Amino acid sequence: MAKRINNQSTIGDVLNRIIQVNKLQPGMDQIDVKEAWRQLMGNGVNSYTRNVVLKGQTLYVELTSAVLREELSYGKSKIVTMINEDLGREVIKDVVLR
Repeated sequence: MAKRINNQSTIGDVLNRIIQVNKLQPGMDQIDVKEAWRQLMGNGVNSYTRNVVLKGQTLYVELTSAVLREELSYGKSKIVTMINEDLGREVIKDVVLR
């Protein structure tokens, strides 16, 4: 039987507990990383972004521009740092640009 949470818990605490108990964190990370990519990269990069997928701790980004892919490949470590800082914890360790 599930543990009863007292009535003085905040909604955020209750939702975090539900995510933890039901092992929903990987799915939440997937959503958070997609949103972070969209916000941090801006409209210019987003217009050439086809797909963003998080598998384990690797972020796979599918781009439609070879020139942009080459340009972003020089800043992979900065992209990892920016996204992890935006999320407040280390979610990704590597970026693969396709």
